[in-house]
Amino acid sequence: MQQQRTLTIGQIGAVIAGNALEFYDFLTFSFFAVQIGQAFFPSTDSTFSLLATLATFGVGFLTRPLGGALIGPLGDRIGRKPAMLFCFALMGGSMLGLAVTPGYAQIGMAAPIIAVLLRLAQGFALGGEVGPATAFLLEAAPAHRRGLYVSLQHATQYAANLASGLVGLTLANLLSDAQFGSWGWRIAMLVGVAVVPFALIIRRRLPETLHIESGPRVARLSRPQLILGLMGIAMLASNTISTYVTNYIGVFAIHTLGMPARLAFAATAATGLCGMIGALFSGWLSDRIGRRQVMIGGTLILLALGVPFYLALTHWPSLYGLVAVSGAMGALVAFYGPAILASLTETLPPSLRAGSVGIIYALAISIFGGTAQFVITWLIAVTGSPIAPAWYMSVALLVGLLGMARMGETAPVKLHR
Repeated sequence: MQQQRTLTIGQIGAVIAGNALEFYDFLTFSFFAVQIGQAFFPSTDSTFSLLATLATFGVGFLTRPLGGALIGPLGDRIGRKPAMLFCFALMGGSMLGLAVTPGYAQIGMAAPIIAVLLRLAQGFALGGEVGPATAFLLEAAPAHRRGLYVSLQHATQYAANLASGLVGLTLANLLSDAQFGSWGWRIAMLVGVAVVPFALIIRRRLPETLHIESGPRVARLSRPQLILGLMGIAMLASNTISTYVTNYIGVFAIHTLGMPARLAFAATAATGLCGMIGALFSGWLSDRIGRRQVMIGGTLILLALGVPFYLALTHWPSLYGLVAVSGAMGALVAFYGPAILASLTETLPPSLRAGSVGIIYALAISIFGGTAQFVITWLIAVTGSPIAPAWYMSVALLVGLLGMARMGETAPVKLHR
C-alpha cells in the first residue's frame, strides 16, 4: 500500500478541471445554440438550423458510455492519473477544434461533419473522465473528508455555471449584436480552452492513488454490487434531470415569461454561485452526519419546493424572482448530489471503482441528460403547462428516493476492500 500524500490546492484544481470544462462547454453550447447553428447549419428555416445544432450537441452523449466503459477500467488497471491525462487532453483538443473550425460558408459540408466528429470525441473523453477523477479524489482524501473532496466534482459544475454566465454577460455587453452572433461563441469557448494547458501540466505531477487502499483485487462485480449499479443510475438520473430542469429556468424565463434574453445569464450565474455553496456544504455535512441523511433530506426538500418555485416564477416574474428561484434550486440540487456520488463510489471495490462509476454516471447522463431538453420541450407542448418541467423533476426525484432508501451508510465505515 502506498503512502497517502496530501494534495495541494493546485493539484485538486487540476483534478476537478475536467468536470468544470465539461459543464462550461455544455452551457456555452446551449447559450449560443442559435449562433452555432448559423455557422455550421445555415438554413432559411431557423428552426431546422437550431435543431441541427442541438442534434450535434446531443451526439456527444452517445459516446459517453463508451468512454466510461473503455477508459474507466483502464484507470483501474494502469492508474487514475494516465486515464485523467488522456481524457482531459482529448476533451480540450476537441473543444479547441470546435472553436476554430471554419463555418459552412468557408468549407461547406466539411464544417458540420467536423463538428459532429469533435462532439463524438468530446463525449468519449467526458465519459472516461468522471470515473478516474472521482476515484482519485476519494482515495486522495483524508478519511474524514471524503465527502468534501468528492463534492468538489459537483461544486465545479456550478463554478462552470457561474463562469459561463459571467463570460456570456460580458460578451453580450462588450460586443455588438452582429459580433456576438458571428464569433462571440468562439471567444466563449476559447476562454474555457485556456485552462487546459495549465491543468495538464499540474495533472502530470499528481501522485497515483490506485494502490492507496490495500486488499484483494476483485475481477468483477457481485450480484449485490450490480444491483447497486442500477440504484446508482436511478439516483444519478434524478440528480441529472433536476440539474437540467434547473438550468432550463433561464430558457423558461425568456420563452415562456417573455423576459429579456440577457437575464438568462444572470439566472445562470445565480445558479452557479448558490450551487457551489450548496455542494461544498453538502460534502462537509455528509462527512459529519452521513451520506443517507444528506441525500434523502435534500431530495425531500427539493421535491416539496420544486413545483412551488416554478409557480411563483410564473405568477410573479421579475429579475429578483428569477435570480432567487434559480439560486435556491441550484443550491438544493447541488446539496443532495455529492452525497449520492460519494456513497456510490465508497461502496465499490477499488479495483473496479473508476470503471464502475464511469459507466454508471455515463449511462445516467446519456439516457436522462441527453434527452432532458427534448422531454422538457415535449411535455410543455403536450400538456400546455409551463410548469411541466417541475413535475418531470418531481417524478425523477421519487424514483431516485427508491434507490436512496436501499443504500447503506458509507460515511462512518471504511471503504470495501
